Amino acid sequence: MSPKAAEHLHPHQKSFSSVAKHQPLPDDENPLPKEPVDRVIRPIVRFMHVEAASGVVLLICTIVALVLANSPWGEGFLHFFEIEIGFEIEGVLKMQHSLHHWINDALMTVFFFVVGLEVKRELVVGELRDPRGAVLPVAAALGGMVVPAGIYLALQYGQPGESGWGIPMATDIAFVVGCMAILGRRVPNGLRVMLLSLAIADDIGAIIVIAVGYTEDLQWSWLLAGGVGIGVVSLMARIGVRSFFAYVTAGVFIWIAFHESKVHATLAGVILGLMTPARTYIDQNIFSQLLRRAESVMQGDWESMPHRAEAVSRFRHAVRETISPLEYLEGILHPWTSFVIMPIFALANAGVAIHLEELGSGVGLAVAVGLVVGKPLGILLFSWLAVATRLAKLPEGVNWGLLAGGGCLAGIGFTMALFIAGLAVEGDLLDSAKIGVLAGSLLSAALGMGLLLAFGKKQAAATSRS
Repeated sequence: MSPKAAEHLHPHQKSFSSVAKHQPLPDDENPLPKEPVDRVIRPIVRFMHVEAASGVVLLICTIVALVLANSPWGEGFLHFFEIEIGFEIEGVLKMQHSLHHWINDALMTVFFFVVGLEVKRELVVGELRDPRGAVLPVAAALGGMVVPAGIYLALQYGQPGESGWGIPMATDIAFVVGCMAILGRRVPNGLRVMLLSLAIADDIGAIIVIAVGYTEDLQWSWLLAGGVGIGVVSLMARIGVRSFFAYVTAGVFIWIAFHESKVHATLAGVILGLMTPARTYIDQNIFSQLLRRAESVMQGDWESMPHRAEAVSRFRHAVRETISPLEYLEGILHPWTSFVIMPIFALANAGVAIHLEELGSGVGLAVAVGLVVGKPLGILLFSWLAVATRLAKLPEGVNWGLLAGGGCLAGIGFTMALFIAGLAVEGDLLDSAKIGVLAGSLLSAALGMGLLLAFGKKQAAATSRS
């Protein structure tokens, strides 16, 4: 994203892009002394703040998983993720699961927690807070879920893979952002903001799909325990508990309760993300007073001042409280989800022995058609209905051709599609679904970027003439 384009983004929209959200201080503005290790660390940090970086890392891990799965070491690579690890509390709890299970149910809970934070931010201060401004992205997201699911069911109704209807419904924002970054100014800012808002609405739909469509027989006692844990978190927030350790402890308990209740455990992360406060604890005026007090202390006899460590600890705590817990946690966790959790998920889930004939099989074909055809068709159809009924209007600088290109990009399902596939089908059907996701996402990316290049040039030419 160009600096000029970034200026026109509302602050909450910038958080979708690590370059805008986590931009480090330039070297000449960083007051800390330079160390030899910085020569190694700073290039890595700069790479992590490139807008398309997380998509690049995710793509590399996907390719690595595919290459290894189809190499002579394929069997050993796939078997590695089936190694069982766990723990047992005598007579109370036994959790012995495969590494693959721990990645998808535990590690991905952190990913879903960040999704919950992003949804909360959008509902409180983002595009989705204004009902009128939210109509178009919500309508587009709804169409982008309903139509692909309908196409999938039309192709798989009554077949063993029928339960996979949720696979082609979700959009992978990391790859979409990466594609838009590559295209640069050819993607109008209005389309960029709409696609990012659409992705958040899409995430809400995916969460509902997982909760309603892929929940096993409930264990009500454990579900009640999870509800009690959520009540405790709410109570802690009301009485002013500020310790992250206390909330992490409660969150682990809630995750275990949800896991044992047979509600998918990642929903615990979503709920806790939505419960995270979006307001600051210390306002700007109070912080200004603290800065003045700190300045007066530093200008005095700081070297001989007693209890300096305690004073620094209190000031550091106060500084952290000048931004909301939501913003703080999102800033801390976003790099971990983008550059650690999602790549590990890709390694564990994208590895599949490729047999192209499986793409023509029922499940693989239904997933691919749902992503490539259903996504843009649903987004265009529901957007047109919203505009035709005057409930919404196209963003400035966006025409229907550009929206079609954006709709194709939204057909990049990857992370969430693979996640839902693991819940919906198994065995050979799962392998076929994965191939459909990979092929459909690749074709959607190619079509989307091609349309945006073509219509972006026309739009730029029309703008220059006018």
